[in-house]
Amino acid sequence: MKEFIRIASGQGYWGDRFDAPIDQVKEGPVDYVVMDYLAEVTMSIMQKQKSRDPNLGYAKDFIPLMKTLLPLLVEKNVKLITNAGGVNPVACMLAVRQVAEDLGLSGLKIAAVYGDDILGQIDSMIASGHPMNNMETGEPLTKIRKNLSSANVYFGARPVVEALEQGAQIIVTGRVTDTGISLAPMIHEFGWKWDDWDKLAAGVVGGHINECGAQASGGNFFQGWKDVPNMERIGFPIVEAYPDGTLIVTKHESLGGLVNERSIKEQLVYELGDPTDYITPDVVADFTSIKLKQIAENRVKVYDIKGFPDTEFYKVSISHFDGYTCIGQLTYSWPEALEKAQKAGDIIRKRIEYLGLEFDAIHTEYLGYNACHGTTSPPVVEPNEIVFLAGVRGHNRKMMQTFANEIVPLVLTGPPSVTGFGGGRPRVRDVIAYWPALLKKEAVSPKVLTMEVI
Repeated sequence: MKEFIRIASGQGYWGDRFDAPIDQVKEGPVDYVVMDYLAEVTMSIMQKQKSRDPNLGYAKDFIPLMKTLLPLLVEKNVKLITNAGGVNPVACMLAVRQVAEDLGLSGLKIAAVYGDDILGQIDSMIASGHPMNNMETGEPLTKIRKNLSSANVYFGARPVVEALEQGAQIIVTGRVTDTGISLAPMIHEFGWKWDDWDKLAAGVVGGHINECGAQASGGNFFQGWKDVPNMERIGFPIVEAYPDGTLIVTKHESLGGLVNERSIKEQLVYELGDPTDYITPDVVADFTSIKLKQIAENRVKVYDIKGFPDTEFYKVSISHFDGYTCIGQLTYSWPEALEKAQKAGDIIRKRIEYLGLEFDAIHTEYLGYNACHGTTSPPVVEPNEIVFLAGVRGHNRKMMQTFANEIVPLVLTGPPSVTGFGGGRPRVRDVIAYWPALLKKEAVSPKVLTMEVI
């Protein structure tokens, strides 16, 4: 058994910094790189891509990255785990294998974790007594069945551990939890049992720290962003994990950013509901038990974490079409910029009434005044410019298009000193809504496919 392992965060979301995982491998020793690509809306986007081309449905920019990263991973014997596979992890794995073959990296084992995409099984599951009612409203899934865009089960670390035990160096998953891709290496390397609740909870906490990339190492840092050095090349976090469940969060010394108790605390409360009941497919972690200690510069010890048995359910992320939205904008300049923008908002609302347009929601806001804080915004003194935003949401596409045609005419029919209309009419876009649900674990099983590059 190793004394400890280094698990490096390489990406916090689809679209994160391209060179971060390269830096993590090149700038110092690591054993694993984990890369998180998926969010609820991401799955629906990928499902739409797959419906157009059955060979797609994964993060396409992951493949060009592999052309640079794969040789480094092989050279330094670093394992990569990522959920870049989206709704088509097998296709993503095959694309990675092709890159490896083109680079002559024979003997490399690549695995895909799949089985989380249950969109094609919805009807049979409902018929078998798995209603997947909305967790928040209790409404039955049948209410929006005809409009489903995607449906994916959140698997945990188990299938990733299985892939590691099969010798895979590159593991591409579908909707495995953000924490699961960091927890799996700890279970694999240290031989943790599936009922070692405190240790599993520690692994989940380490995964939670890693999952958002640089957000734990000085990025998006509210209580100290001015103190973060070299943000232009910020170092992503590295979790040093120990067999007893102790973690040390750090980063490469050669890179920017910072790791301290404040930066870790900010990440720990990210997307946190009940802190005593952080539920994952593998364990329930008690975040109130976490202890932190700064033991050196850019080194924070995380320890004494408590965990409890997992539940009988998987969470299911379901998305569905829910009408349309259209948002337009214009910019008004000094003097009286805010008054001009507010007058434009008044005109738009009266035009909607005059034209007999009906929407589920009408929203106006003023960038530079109240877009972030709404009615709690402090007073402003004669701003240099205000960006006026007007948006509507509804289910009648024709009415949405009529609204879209009303924005640009304000240039000559509304207040003066206006600009920012070079883009023309705003686009009408589909609204994809989120439907969270629970599914008994016995209803679905993850699958692992491993291939070797010859």
